[in-house]
Amino acid sequence: MARPYQHGNTSVFLLNYHFVFCPKRRRRVLVGPVEARLKVVLQAAAAEHRWEVIALEVMPDHVHLFLGATPDVPPTQIMHALKGRSSRLLRAEFPALRRLPSLWTRSYFVSTAGNVSAATVERYIAEQKTRD
Repeated sequence: MARPYQHGNTSVFLLNYHFVFCPKRRRRVLVGPVEARLKVVLQAAAAEHRWEVIALEVMPDHVHLFLGATPDVPPTQIMHALKGRSSRLLRAEFPALRRLPSLWTRSYFVSTAGNVSAATVERYIAEQKTRD
């Protein structure tokens, strides 16, 4: 579902970011309880910062996240916050993840919805599970 325009004190905006990020060495570690816990952690971290998770799909070796944010926070800070918290919590809870030098790679993909509608991006993310 498309988000309505958001209103700040001095701005009106609609910023939807599509992020894709993956574990170090593209390891297929985001499965089972790790997948379930990662979804909870990402949702909680986003809610704490008042970002809206529009769509989220965790694949075994990467994550698709469609997120609505405010214009005062750049995408780099969003990724830093989400990757940092999820890495710390998941590595503390799942000892097998400590074998990796770090949970996430330093890189990520980010795009705004741009010329495609938010519904198109949401549908694309939802269809990722059926592609594997």
